[in-house]
Amino acid sequence: MGRLTILDGLRGYFLVFMFLNHLTFTGGYLLVKINHDELGFVEGAQGFVFLSGLLAGLVHGQRALRRGFGPAASAMWNRAAEIYAYALGCVLIILALQPLLPGSQLYWRHWLGDLNFGRARHVAASALLLYQPDYLDILPQYIVYLLVAPPLLWLCLRGRWAWVAAGCIALWLAVQLGAHLPVAAALDRLLPLRAYFNVLAWQLVFMAGLMIGAAMAQGRIDWDRLFRRDRPELAIVAAVLLLFFAVWRILFNNFALPEPIAARFQVLANRGEFGIVYLLNFAAAAYAMTWVIRVGPATTSALLRRLAGLLSSLFNLSFLRLLGRHSLQVYAWHVIVVYLLRAVDHDWGPFDEVTKTLIAVTGIALLAIPALLLERLSAARPGAGPGVSPALKLRATPSSPPSPPRR
Repeated sequence: MGRLTILDGLRGYFLVFMFLNHLTFTGGYLLVKINHDELGFVEGAQGFVFLSGLLAGLVHGQRALRRGFGPAASAMWNRAAEIYAYALGCVLIILALQPLLPGSQLYWRHWLGDLNFGRARHVAASALLLYQPDYLDILPQYIVYLLVAPPLLWLCLRGRWAWVAAGCIALWLAVQLGAHLPVAAALDRLLPLRAYFNVLAWQLVFMAGLMIGAAMAQGRIDWDRLFRRDRPELAIVAAVLLLFFAVWRILFNNFALPEPIAARFQVLANRGEFGIVYLLNFAAAAYAMTWVIRVGPATTSALLRRLAGLLSSLFNLSFLRLLGRHSLQVYAWHVIVVYLLRAVDHDWGPFDEVTKTLIAVTGIALLAIPALLLERLSAARPGAGPGVSPALKLRATPSSPPSPPRR
């Protein structure tokens, strides 16, 4: 089936910035400051999880419509098993590297916690996805989501998406109110727990993508009605909301706010539990960016046309699309690279700013290694290669006339 190339480019973009955010140098480094995260509360992880859900709903939704629900469910569960294999493989590689890198007990301690081969309970908990090393904690989310996704996709394809949405919102609200804490405490008494992302809260991002993807698979989304050149009100609201929170982000990054204000805001901006601040920012950014890319070229504003062209060109870069087509393998590989570069910084650093920048740029280039290997293997098979379905494009080609205003 065809796929949206711009979605591959977006996933590649988020992979690059997750790598930059995860890369650690003594004293920090300046390149990471050139980052959309510095101007708001929308980060690569949110976009990556959402797009994974959207593509799951789109790909497996179309498979269910063509071949039946059974093959679609099997494909999702097989994908969950594949992700588990990569997650466990990364953990085993990192643990195997520990005795080869004598200083790793020190410089990886913050990332691994008490996880090592000498602690059987922690290794067992990690194999059960309960004790998660830093930067590998996003993969267990996908496993859980894909395991429960088939019946939810079935409901969406039969028009009962409202029930799915209601359940997802209820779970998210339960986490915001702390209803999950007794369960977490009980589990912690059995096996050690270590997880940054709350799977019951972040499911809202993935499942929202799943519902949209399922609707796209059935052709039930009227993009011209949702994103209209003559009705920019929602885009304006989204832009104002993003600007408002950009001010707060800049204040928090650069100034010491009064303790009562900072404490209250931090409760609402709990990243691990996907607090309301992150939810509002993500929804606003998703709508505003889609509106600009889709409608911007047809507006009278030179600024919007230029911005739309810039975003479209960026997300259609072949390098980013390459990474996005093989996002699982690239993500797993990026974790290993980040851990190894931490060892390099500890053993041969600290480095000056130019060297840090060169290492970071080299690291970005290295992300393509697994993707290139997979592309080469794919090219060796007859009939391989991704295509693009014109019916799935997010916006019309430049030669298409703008849609007439709807009254």
